Amino acid sequence: MMRAVSHTPSLRRAPVQRRSAERLARILDACAGLLDEVGYDDLSTRAVAERAGVPIGSVYRFFSNKRQMADALAERNLERFTDRVTDRLTAAGDRGWRHAMDVVLDTYLDMKRTAPGFSLVDFGNQIPVGARRAEPNHRVADRLTAMLSGYLGRPADDDLRRTFLVAVETADALVDLAFRVAPEGDEKVIAELRALLRAYLARVLD
Repeated sequence: MMRAVSHTPSLRRAPVQRRSAERLARILDACAGLLDEVGYDDLSTRAVAERAGVPIGSVYRFFSNKRQMADALAERNLERFTDRVTDRLTAAGDRGWRHAMDVVLDTYLDMKRTAPGFSLVDFGNQIPVGARRAEPNHRVADRLTAMLSGYLGRPADDDLRRTFLVAVETADALVDLAFRVAPEGDEKVIAELRALLRAYLARVLD
């Protein structure tokens, strides 16, 4: 099922009609594919329009430049991540925080390995590569707090948000290491990350 971007700070104009939403989805799909193929520096709005099969004016209807496109792609990535985690947790039923942690981490790793453009923009557009910002991890921690507080039977308060922020920052650093060691993510580093997260969250959530 195609879902349009629900957060619109990066959009000049939010899509209203289904046809417009579908065109936006094609533009973002094209942007993601080209990011993997040519990188951010060589990405152009004209190339995105050609790949998406839309007039260049359609791209500028939504975005002023390629940076805004990449930002919107990051926003869509976060929406898809949230949807997938929610669907998997709902299907599995209440199996405790350890299962929820595995679902969150495994969903992220799956997107890291398979989602076009994800290695460059993930949830908060880290372009240019190396210029990492704190905001995306805060955004993910906020989303996890809202999404998992009910599942865990805990209030969505500052303590839970801080717990998730520490976990997200830790996972971000070690997943980055895992994918620098091996193209698909070094399994031993990932195993160490999983053990570290379990130990930390057990102290807080048990």
